[in-house]
Amino acid sequence: MSPSEKVMKTEIIKVNKDNPDPVVITRASEILRSGGLVAFPTETVYGLGANALDIDAVEKIFLAKGRPSNNPLIVHVATVEDAKKIVASWSDEAELLSRRFWPGPLTMVLPKRDIVPENVTGGGSTVAVRLPSHQVAHDLILASKVPVAAPSANRSMRLSPTTADHVRKSLGGRIDMIIDGGPTLVGVESTVIDLSRNPAVLLRPGVITPNEIESVIGSIALLGSGDQAKDGAMKSPGMMKKHYSPQAPLDCVEGELDIKEILQLHQGERIGILKYQSYTPISRDDVVCIEMPGSARKYASRLYAALHTLDEAGVLKIYVEMPPDGEEWMAVRDRLRRASAK
Repeated sequence: MSPSEKVMKTEIIKVNKDNPDPVVITRASEILRSGGLVAFPTETVYGLGANALDIDAVEKIFLAKGRPSNNPLIVHVATVEDAKKIVASWSDEAELLSRRFWPGPLTMVLPKRDIVPENVTGGGSTVAVRLPSHQVAHDLILASKVPVAAPSANRSMRLSPTTADHVRKSLGGRIDMIIDGGPTLVGVESTVIDLSRNPAVLLRPGVITPNEIESVIGSIALLGSGDQAKDGAMKSPGMMKKHYSPQAPLDCVEGELDIKEILQLHQGERIGILKYQSYTPISRDDVVCIEMPGSARKYASRLYAALHTLDEAGVLKIYVEMPPDGEEWMAVRDRLRRASAK
């Protein structure tokens, strides 16, 4: 943090994830309404919230995260009716998807109303909107009585947080409050579908798969064909080439890792390994090897936590044995590819 940046006292308050204390929720909602920043759990990752209709409050998100101004934010709402208040048109596809997947880890990109500040949308004409299923997030947004812009609660391009402690280590002293609702369940960011185009375009994969979306609204286009608007603005967060990165350089390896070869390359260096499913335990102090689950959803829920563990262990290099290349693995592979980008 540079000398010119304001250091503030960040309050951290633990709540029951299923039945959060109304006093804490009220206090946090007052911070949001007064233009402050509150980090809170969602079912995906922890978000850094500000009043989405307050241009100055939204700007504080960019300052706290060190986030590029052209990288748009997702606006979180408490009800479908609240979503309709910030979009210029609510399509049949939006209605069908909201009925099937909301509340939940699906973000829809739609034309925005003028009340949404340009810094929320990265200067573009569309807004990304989501209705989260986490009880803490729902109660906070409802109590705030405003839509809440909330990217992941971490420094820009770094690992997303799945615990309050991850948020504290990244943004402590930069924000007003952290609501600790325990570890998040999904573990990776929401699926983002752009409904402002025809056909709709998948902008960011998540645990809701293209097949699941197509079963509701028909064929969609996949990543790459609709990543930017005509004015060059990004339509969704999570589209930068390098993103979700641990402190140590990360290499993705297709096929089985040759751990013996890796150890020969890094003699005397502390390294980290994410092994897909089984591995032979390594009894060396300079190697931190984590066995990842064989289920795509379980892998996703543990991914960021595992990478945070390797960061905390002080490894100098991370090797990841990539999971299979199936549709259910799209979100995990996307995050790993961006984390390894140079």
